[in-house]
Amino acid sequence: MNEQQPKTIAKADLTGIRRGIEKESLRARPNGHLALTPHPAALGSALTHPHITTDYSESQVELITGVHGGHAGVEACLAELTEVHQGVYKVMQSLACGQDDGERLWVGSMPCELPTDETIPLGRYGKSNVGRSKSVYRMGLGQRYGRRMQTISGIHYNWSMPGVSSEQYFALIRNFRRHSFLLLYLFGASPALSSSFVEGREHRLQRFGDHSLYLPHATSLRMGRLGYQSDAQSALAVSYNCLSSYADSLQEALTRPYAPYEAIGVRNPGGDYNQLSTSLLQIENEFYGTIRPKRVVKAGERPLHALRERGVEYVEVRCMDLDPFMPVGINAQTARFLDVFLLHCLLTDSPADTAAEIAALGENQHLVAEHGREPGLRLLDAAAPGGSRLLSDWGTELLDQCAPMAALLDEAQGSQDHAEALAAARRTLADPDSTPSARVLSMMASDFDNRYVDFMCQQSEQTRQLILGLPYSEAMAQKFAAQARDSVAAQQAIEAADLLPFDAYLQQYMAAEQIRV
Repeated sequence: MNEQQPKTIAKADLTGIRRGIEKESLRARPNGHLALTPHPAALGSALTHPHITTDYSESQVELITGVHGGHAGVEACLAELTEVHQGVYKVMQSLACGQDDGERLWVGSMPCELPTDETIPLGRYGKSNVGRSKSVYRMGLGQRYGRRMQTISGIHYNWSMPGVSSEQYFALIRNFRRHSFLLLYLFGASPALSSSFVEGREHRLQRFGDHSLYLPHATSLRMGRLGYQSDAQSALAVSYNCLSSYADSLQEALTRPYAPYEAIGVRNPGGDYNQLSTSLLQIENEFYGTIRPKRVVKAGERPLHALRERGVEYVEVRCMDLDPFMPVGINAQTARFLDVFLLHCLLTDSPADTAAEIAALGENQHLVAEHGREPGLRLLDAAAPGGSRLLSDWGTELLDQCAPMAALLDEAQGSQDHAEALAAARRTLADPDSTPSARVLSMMASDFDNRYVDFMCQQSEQTRQLILGLPYSEAMAQKFAAQARDSVAAQQAIEAADLLPFDAYLQQYMAAEQIRV
């Protein structure tokens, strides 16, 4: 361990690990096409509801748990995520009419059948300044990258541990970026997609049946070149060596005009907004990455200002696909492995990153996303002889290094759960056919004539029935109804309190001084 890292870990700190989950899912019709209906009013306000919002589109639900720690933290987090699913499905079922059994949550990371790009509905958050700015931001994302790319969904795993400084969180992040290829291999579940996703775009995918495309050894196309990627952002070499270098890198991207986006303009000729700004990034959240340093923001505060002023509060893991074989997209064993993996990233030596390493890590991400199960796949590693090493060897070494962390967590919690999660990862690494990505392709081939949408339709319907079949008490129903009512009232209060015209609000919020301290 280097001097930046905690030399010892107290049992109280290990049991104090806190995690929360954010899960995105498209609303889809029974035939596998995107639902174009507004976010259901019975779910409350997408602007202010604590657990149910929308991500990019009105058709893309985002479900959010609270923060859970202690011995039962993983189980409690997943239990809450399951309950939120129940509340959403009860509302969606109540809106079904006639012989149509209603909408369902799409269980795949790669989207269902999509309409034309401009038909995908942007998220709407009411008439307040903050609500309107969220919609303008989404308009800008569509202008810059196309709306289809934004319909990709995933799991975000938020993680923190007591006593960890910003410097230590950045050391964790550097190691995570070096080693997250292993997560793509073990848990990637998006090796195929509907051909509607890439209509009109160049790609290197192969045909898989009549209406699907794939790569035979892909793990996570979501994390590959067709996923959350941007040619413009690829020029950004954001350093994670410390908070100040990270913040300075982002500030440059947030404030310097970018010619292609200047050509789009902030407004169209009719005066409507095209985007929030003409800089490389409109706001901080536009920066794509496998992991982010985060801090809860105050009302009206910019995320970068919050980080600079008060430091890193937690990290957000962003590279996890939805697991279509799990009812809520992730299970306890996967969450426990993430706890082990993140603890390993925190406790092991973490050298400073370089521009050359950042470029190599980007290449490794694409290699594993698109070819991860390919026998003999080698990844770039400047420290290895010849500058590369076998994924299988590197992965085995990392899992060996994770064993002490699993033992620490099990000792603190009085269980073998983390050792079992690590053992499961070893089995998956040794058997590529057991990975979620291989299982998706196998089931598509054996039961669905290689049709991605047909396979995901069945998985989504099975999940809908399973969730609706769980016990749902009157108290749970009343709780969700109250949360919906309260969120609507909270949105109305925000709208009533606005004093500035929207143009003035936006100018003030986007000012460069808002991201400085």
